[in-house]
Amino acid sequence: MASDDGSRNGAQASHWLQRLRLAGLIRRFTHREPKTKEQLAELLQQAECRGLLDREALGMMEAVLQVADLRVGDIMIPRAEMVHIRRDDPLESILTTAVESAHSRFPVTGDDKGEVVGILLAKDLLSYCSETNRRSFNIRDHLRPAVFVPESKRLNVLLKEFRASRNHMAIVVDEYGSAAGLVTIEDVLEQIVGDIEDEHDFDEGAFIYKRGKGDYTVKARTAIDEFNEYFGSSLEGGDLDTVGGLVVHAFAHLPKRGERVDIDGFRFTIMRADSRRVHLLTVRPPEHADSVTPPT
Repeated sequence: MASDDGSRNGAQASHWLQRLRLAGLIRRFTHREPKTKEQLAELLQQAECRGLLDREALGMMEAVLQVADLRVGDIMIPRAEMVHIRRDDPLESILTTAVESAHSRFPVTGDDKGEVVGILLAKDLLSYCSETNRRSFNIRDHLRPAVFVPESKRLNVLLKEFRASRNHMAIVVDEYGSAAGLVTIEDVLEQIVGDIEDEHDFDEGAFIYKRGKGDYTVKARTAIDEFNEYFGSSLEGGDLDTVGGLVVHAFAHLPKRGERVDIDGFRFTIMRADSRRVHLLTVRPPEHADSVTPPT
């Protein structure tokens, strides 16, 4: 009997111990369950510290959380920097714009740049590169409907709409219905995954690319020593190693696309940046710095 009582007491003790352990696990889970985005970001950072996530994956997850807080107006390309085609431009001018910008889509405007009447795809111009076909060109035959969005639209909503409609570009309008700029699906995705280079960007191994007379594109992670060697300059970064770091230091804040700064006669313009870092710069050497071409 004593043996049976001991077994029964042992089973009960084991049962209660299991319940206590389960309760402890539940308390730990509910205690650690994130209630805010900040708490969730902290858990993700702890996971990265434990090696469960790599730094790149952590960066993308944090960016996903930030996208919902960003609006179209935060990342749009302003109207002043928008590469566009006028409805009444001759074909030669349109082809020149398409080739020099290397874009795949262009807003087509009417008499005013704020009046966008449609979208023209670069691929629709291919058949008119031959002299024999140019006489039959009429831009109105190739206009696609433009998608218009307000500056206040959230990026996560816009991305969902892009995916559903298979559109790649939207025209951003102000409160008066005039075009304030444009935004592309690439602009939205870059907020999550960082800089996206396409077939028109320069080679992966290249850091400096000459686009035209006195006009260069430079990756922000270009070493200052390499920059100086290429241009024959003598920029000094002190503790800074990269051109991007030097430019951000000169701004004293994280700059946005289109912002400019002069350093030792060089004019640096932010060509591509996100909420975390600068990616691409356009550079005008001292002898060309007064003639600035907006980034495309």
